[in-house]
Amino acid sequence: MQQLDDGFRLEGKDVLITGGDGGIGRGIVQRFASLGSNIAFTWYRNRDKAEETENLIRDCNVSVLSLQCDVSSSRDVSETVSKTIDFLGGIDVLVNNAGIYPVCSLFEMGEDDWDTTLGVNLKGVHLMTKAVSQSMADKKISGTIINIASIEGEDPAVGHAHYDASKGGVIAYTKAAALELAENGIRVNAVSPGLIWNEGIEESWPDGVNRYLNAVPLGRLGMPKDIADACLFLASPLSSWITGINLRVDGGIQATSRY
Repeated sequence: MQQLDDGFRLEGKDVLITGGDGGIGRGIVQRFASLGSNIAFTWYRNRDKAEETENLIRDCNVSVLSLQCDVSSSRDVSETVSKTIDFLGGIDVLVNNAGIYPVCSLFEMGEDDWDTTLGVNLKGVHLMTKAVSQSMADKKISGTIINIASIEGEDPAVGHAHYDASKGGVIAYTKAAALELAENGIRVNAVSPGLIWNEGIEESWPDGVNRYLNAVPLGRLGMPKDIADACLFLASPLSSWITGINLRVDGGIQATSRY
């Protein structure tokens, strides 16, 4: 029998994480690096935050590369994957985390609002998955792909029609990709976070935070580490017979009574 601590040994694994410059993405970068994985992560607008993420893992003694990338651009994605492979030598794990969270009513939602949200949150997952899985298949790597979805992909919220459609699409896409890529030894799973704490959220959205805290069985907001730990499990040998699932990490909010 495999020792439990062996299951989480990810030393030397080469990991690409999109949107690693803050929030959940930064937590995922830190967690994988702390266990000895070599890291490439993308950022889009904020170079300073990307540098902050790099500095946080300097002491982990792993290889680190940060790359600016618009995940909705096939050209950017192709260049990012190519540069990552050149730097790390390959990609064992892909975490599709990059995303945006706009709020807009149906009547106010323009075509650009819709296209941008679906482009980043759903098209970006496809482009990255396609490019990285092709590399894994070519190199005969039994890789793992983890897509960050959302509980709103199954339980929509007012003002989030475009966001919810994109995350529902990510969940369905995850299952479809898992079916197609299994023959290449590539596992594909999704993680759906509930409300995750970030700096200033209590001030910027006090009503939403209070409503979540009053409803969530475990009595707190999620932390980036909670999502990162779920990703670690799905990337590890301990989940070697798991593919095509959507793992909800929400403090039990979806188990609460609706009536």
